Amino acid sequence: MKGLSQIQVLRFSFGTLLGLCLLLHALSSCDFLHVIEHHRNASIAALWCFTLTVLLYIRSRPRRVFMVDYSCFKPDFDQKASYEVCEYFVRRSQRFSTVSEEFMRGIYLKSGLGDETYVPPFIFNHDYEAKLSSAIEEAEQGMFGAITDLLAKTNVPVSEIDHLIVTSGVFAVTPSLSSRIVNRFGMKESIRTFNLNGMGCSSGVASIDLAGRILRNRRKASYALVVVTESISQNWYFGDNRSMLVTNCIFRLGTAAVLLTNRKSESVKLELIDSLRTHHGADDKAYRAAIQEEDERGTVGFSLTKDLIRVAGEGLRAHLRVFAPRVLPYSQLLAYVYAAAKSKLLVSGTAAKPYVPDFTSAFEHICIHTGGKAVIENIARVLKLNDDVTEPSRMTLHRFGNTSSSLVFYEYAYFEAKKRVKKGDKVWMLAFGTGFKVCSLVWKAMHDSNLDQSNPWSDCIHRYPVKAW
Repeated sequence: MKGLSQIQVLRFSFGTLLGLCLLLHALSSCDFLHVIEHHRNASIAALWCFTLTVLLYIRSRPRRVFMVDYSCFKPDFDQKASYEVCEYFVRRSQRFSTVSEEFMRGIYLKSGLGDETYVPPFIFNHDYEAKLSSAIEEAEQGMFGAITDLLAKTNVPVSEIDHLIVTSGVFAVTPSLSSRIVNRFGMKESIRTFNLNGMGCSSGVASIDLAGRILRNRRKASYALVVVTESISQNWYFGDNRSMLVTNCIFRLGTAAVLLTNRKSESVKLELIDSLRTHHGADDKAYRAAIQEEDERGTVGFSLTKDLIRVAGEGLRAHLRVFAPRVLPYSQLLAYVYAAAKSKLLVSGTAAKPYVPDFTSAFEHICIHTGGKAVIENIARVLKLNDDVTEPSRMTLHRFGNTSSSLVFYEYAYFEAKKRVKKGDKVWMLAFGTGFKVCSLVWKAMHDSNLDQSNPWSDCIHRYPVKAW
C-alpha cells in the first residue's frame, strides 16, 4: 500500500475487516446457501459491487515512483577556486574595502570549504562584471552537462520524457531555463514543463516532491526529468554589508539532473517512499532570515541574517513534529510518549531535557543540508547526530561548497562513492529554503551502490574523509 495516506490505509483495513466479519458470519449460518438461492439477483448484484469496488481501488491507488538515475555536474579543472584564487579575485577587482576583504578572509578560513570547489567562468574574466550572459552561460553549462551525462547513463530516449521540471533558487530568465533545455535536446511538443524559482536551497527537494506527485497520479508509465541548478554569477555581492558578504565565501557552482519514473524495472536506483514540505513564512523573522535585497547603497545582495541558525533550528523542530511519526519505528515513538508523560509528571519548576528520537534507527543514511559549517553543526545538535552521520555533509561542503538546491545529490553521491548504500537501505534527504521552508525526501535503495566514473567523487574519494574543521 505504498503511496497511500494513513487515513486511506485505515479506511481500507476497516472495510476489509468488516467484510470478513460479515462473510464469516454468513458462512457460519446454516441458511447461507438457502439465502443465496432465494435471493439470487441480490447476491449477483452484491458480488458485482464488491468486484467493482476492488477494481476501482486497485486502479485509483497511487503508483510507486522510482529514481532511474541521477547525475551531478562537475566543472572543468580550470574552474577550481582555491583560497589563493579567491583572494586574488577579491584584491584585483578593487571593489571591496580593506575591512570587507579581511572579513571575507576570516569567514572563508573557518567556513569548512576546501581548495577544490568550483566557481563560475566570469570569476576568471578581466572585467569582473557578471552580466546576464555570464549567468546564462553558468546555468547552461551545468544543466546541459548534467543532462547529457544522465541520458547517456540511462539510455532513455528524450522522446520518452513526458515531464520536465527545472528549478533554480534565485535565477530566472526569459525564455525560461526549461525552454532552453527543450530547445537544446529537441524534446517533443507534448512535454509538460515547470519552472520553480525563488525557493532557495530547498527547491531541489521540492522539485522531486512535485515530480513524485505528478507521477503517482499518472495511470500511464511516464518519465519525469528534474534539473536542479543555480546561477551565482549575478548574485556575487560587491559591497560592504557583512550579512551579504558571507554568500561570496560559501556558495559555489553545482547542478544535478534526476530521472524519475512510475514504472518499476531492474535498472531503477531508488524508490521514493515519502516526502514532506513545511512552510514557516508566516513568522516575520523566519521569512526574512535569508532574503535578497538592496544594501544601504543600492547594491543587490543575498542577506543571511543572524537569525538564520535559530530559525533553521525552530523550523526543523516544527518539521520533525509532523515527519517523525511517519518514519520512526514504534520503539522510538513509545520512548517519546514515555518521555513526554514523564516530563508532565515532574514537580513544577524541575527542568526536563527534551527527548530527541534516534533517527538513525529509521534511516541508514542521512543527507543533511550542507548550508555551511554553522548549519551542519546546528542540525547535528538538534538531532543529536555524531560525526559519522554528518561526515558526508561535512565532506561535501569541503569538496564542493554550498551548491544550493543540488547539494543533497552531491551528498548522496558521496555515499555511493564509498559503496555504503545496500539494497533495502533507507535514505533521508533534508534541505532548508528561503521563506522559510524545510523539506524532506525518504528513499529506499533498490540495489547496492557502486562507484561509476561519472560520480563527481570518482577522482578524489580515496582522499576522504579529511579533517574539515
